Amino acid sequence: MDDLLKEVLKDKRLLEVLRHLKRANVDYGKSIMLNTKIPLTEVLDVLDKLESLGLIERVTGATLKNTEAKFKLSQEVHKHHTYYRLTRDGDHLLRRLDEKDIIDAYAEIVKDDEVGLKLLYYAEELHSDHALTYSKLLRKPLEEITPKIEELERMGLMEEKNSKVIKFRERRAKPKKETRTHHKYYGLTRLGELLVRELKRRGVLEK
Repeated sequence: MDDLLKEVLKDKRLLEVLRHLKRANVDYGKSIMLNTKIPLTEVLDVLDKLESLGLIERVTGATLKNTEAKFKLSQEVHKHHTYYRLTRDGDHLLRRLDEKDIIDAYAEIVKDDEVGLKLLYYAEELHSDHALTYSKLLRKPLEEITPKIEELERMGLMEEKNSKVIKFRERRAKPKKETRTHHKYYGLTRLGELLVRELKRRGVLEK
């Protein structure tokens, strides 16, 4: 189960869809898209991935009762789509999952990722900055840093900061009181902050 959790946490969309299916009990691609705001093509890829991991399964039969598909309003509907539900493993993974499990699993995923660890460290130090700054600090080419930031974004550990003006307290590396964002700025998510705190506690990152 620990290996399954690590696979799920490598892409935050997987956990979003699993949690939606936990609420909905049974659902199909377009409805999952509307409820999670994940584009349909990505939802379909996520469903394929989760099915291959054995965490969800297709629902057989020609009709569904709304007691099965909680997001359906009519008492019984004919199935015009492919419906999915959690498997026993998928339900078990969600039942036992808490914040500590998630942070511990993330720590295992990144512990040997030198570039990823340094990015998380500097993201916590800077609060938010663009990829070029991280590239200079890590002394790595931008072509290497950008995909790594995107990987940490997929995992839900970093995120793009969308505000047009980033205040000085949110970006320590900038000497001016505020700066217009001419580039995409990236910083830690809440989970990223909790992970960095845990990695520092373990001595994986410097305090």
